[in-house]
Amino acid sequence: MDTPPTPWRPPRLWRAAQLAARIVVAATARLHVTGDVPDALRGGPLILAANHISPFDPIVLAAACHTRRVAPRIMATGGLFRAPLVGAAMRHCGHIRVDRRTADAAQALTDAADAVTRGSVVLVYPEGRIGLDPGMWPERGKTGTARLAFASGALVVPVAQWGSHEVLPYSAPKGLLPALARALVRRPAVLVHFGAPVDVTATATGAPGAARRATDRIIDALTDTLVPLRPDEPDTPRHVDPSRPVDTTRTHRRRP
Repeated sequence: MDTPPTPWRPPRLWRAAQLAARIVVAATARLHVTGDVPDALRGGPLILAANHISPFDPIVLAAACHTRRVAPRIMATGGLFRAPLVGAAMRHCGHIRVDRRTADAAQALTDAADAVTRGSVVLVYPEGRIGLDPGMWPERGKTGTARLAFASGALVVPVAQWGSHEVLPYSAPKGLLPALARALVRRPAVLVHFGAPVDVTATATGAPGAARRATDRIIDALTDTLVPLRPDEPDTPRHVDPSRPVDTTRTHRRRP
């Protein structure tokens, strides 16, 4: 009889990094976290799907997840893994490398599905980039998150965030120091909400367009989770980042 694989456990370095993220966020913003992850899924298997609005998002989400006793493995761009010290730390912490627009891009989905199946929580950005929707609502997603759910059978928890764009601009690291100085003085509110789990595994995975339909369900849930975080900013955000371009080619059909 085959021995079942040993469940993944977050290394101490990653737990320490999450604690450090809470300290950094506390110094530069006022973090408010609402919602939660079901107790039965706190250690996985689970997929967290977050909107992406700022380079500061990974630090915010690491801190927010720490408040909910969740240590997710993050799907992150391959450039981070190529950095000498950061790359070694990312690998040690169990994060998953994504080499976009290369022949190895498909390997990330295989690695992530294996991680979730073995009992991990994996954090993904279904938009595949910092969103460029004019109103900063979630834009049309890539199908990778849906395909990850299909491959692993895991539920997807939408994680909406708002306010991190007031800490770091789109252009960071350009303008990093002035932005941090302003944040240290202003400490803008940063809101994170863990929404209700979404089950896309019942979708007919072999049917044409199944991954697209499941992706739209995930983005719809993410949009609905974001709505209560920005009740006074339904159209144009109050904070305008002049370094952030606008792209309407991926605007999602679901708007509040």
